[in-house]
Amino acid sequence: MALQLGDTAPDFTADTTEGTINFHEWIGDGWCILFSHPKDFTPVCTTELGYMAKLKPEFDKRNVKILAVSVDPVSDHHVWVKDIQDTQGILPNYPIVGDQDRKVATLYGMIHPNALDSLTVRTVFVIGPDKKIKLTLTYPASTGRNFDEVLRVVDSLQLTAKHSVATPVNWQQGGECIIVPSLNDEAAKAKFPGGWRTEKPYLRYVPQPK
Repeated sequence: MALQLGDTAPDFTADTTEGTINFHEWIGDGWCILFSHPKDFTPVCTTELGYMAKLKPEFDKRNVKILAVSVDPVSDHHVWVKDIQDTQGILPNYPIVGDQDRKVATLYGMIHPNALDSLTVRTVFVIGPDKKIKLTLTYPASTGRNFDEVLRVVDSLQLTAKHSVATPVNWQQGGECIIVPSLNDEAAKAKFPGGWRTEKPYLRYVPQPK
């Protein structure tokens, strides 16, 4: 069975470029982005690991840890990161799991034989403090991932976890939100004393809660 939203993210112990980690313990009470790579020294993934290093300060602000997974050993990762620095101008500043035995890839259903034989597909998992899976994204090998979108989704997830709102299409930080249908108008008055804009009884826009 493939992992689905709301499932508990499988725990594991693994060697990484920053030492051995116990996954759930390593996440702690924060959030995590776990993203996989088919193998080291691949061009698209080289650009991705560099970009994630540049975005890390933004994820740090949101209490989100980053963990990459590749099926090659950690010794290869240490060589690859030098190429990433040479080409992307930055060293990965987060751990990369050495998963040569495919343990993590198998736990997370990252091996799709119809796509890439025995190699992992390029998947992203966003995992919450409760260790539940909040988002999954799977990309083909030829298309670089949009990690700005992952950051946007994290903002939405963290906002909607705290307030009785959802975020509309193409929502960006600071934009209007939607009051969830499960909250009737009477209950909404207590949560949103500043009022809201109603387009339909089920479509009520409110400024982003602080």
